[in-house]
Amino acid sequence: MNVSDNASVITYFLLLEFSEVRDLKIIHFFVFLTLYLLTMTGNLLTIFAIVFDHHLHSPMYFFLINLAILDLGSVSVTIPKYLVNSLLNTRWISYSGCVAQVFFLIFFLASDFALLTVMAHDRYVAICNPLHYETIMNKASCKQMVASAWISGLLYGAMHTGSTFAISFCSNIVDQYFCEIPQLLKLSCTNLYLIEISVTVLSVGIASCCLIFIIITYVQVFSTVLKMRSVQGRKKAFSTSLPHLIVISMFVFTGLFAYILPASNSPSDHGVIFAGMYSVVPPMMNPFIYSLRNKEIKVALWKMLNMKISSKKPLFEINKIRCMM
Repeated sequence: MNVSDNASVITYFLLLEFSEVRDLKIIHFFVFLTLYLLTMTGNLLTIFAIVFDHHLHSPMYFFLINLAILDLGSVSVTIPKYLVNSLLNTRWISYSGCVAQVFFLIFFLASDFALLTVMAHDRYVAICNPLHYETIMNKASCKQMVASAWISGLLYGAMHTGSTFAISFCSNIVDQYFCEIPQLLKLSCTNLYLIEISVTVLSVGIASCCLIFIIITYVQVFSTVLKMRSVQGRKKAFSTSLPHLIVISMFVFTGLFAYILPASNSPSDHGVIFAGMYSVVPPMMNPFIYSLRNKEIKVALWKMLNMKISSKKPLFEINKIRCMM
């Protein structure tokens, strides 16, 4: 369906198919389903471990649980719709569904990056100013920082969604497996897409400031760590700082690949790969890089597992006694 009228004529969009062959669609379905289940499992385990272990009720893990929630949200915006389309052998998404995808994806990703910036500040205070850590990173300030991250994501989502869908679309064929802003802008009939470009430039400017803040923060952190006399102290500091840097680097570089390279008329298959890298890979890898390799979270998960086994044990023993009688 190609139209030359305004956007009100379009009631749905056609998303990109990875293949027209039905068997390959089924293979793609199971690949994405596996990635989705891995992401859900890793982040849910992180959330449960932190919630049910009071030893993990500290600022760092409070931020970590919010990061897991945001990752669950971002990966749930795009993959379920693709799974449904693959299973039903279709490729459409409603206009309102496309609007919702754009809003929630930007909301979760922007909140994610804002939270990673806050977590850099947390690591700075913990390592460079440990004596005042509890005073600076108290419960009230932590809640305010997290609320600021979520609210900033909400504002970004609203700005980008409003500016993107203010344009008129000449086509409803999206060259991506979900509604992605760069691909939607290619369908514009008018010069109103310049509004979204202006919003994007503003966003890049603010994101660059956050990135510079993170870099400066970690320069000070590593400078302090290298001055530590205790080898054990240096190892502990690096174990909490390096995973955070890995997560930030993966998030930033995959996003840059997805939003900069497609603009230079790169092939659509490259665009699909890059989109998957920033929308699927970071939420899937975060719990394994940042959380499940963490010794304290591992201990909390083992405690949960042992409690579950021990709660079933008395019932098993009662049934065993009854059988003997």
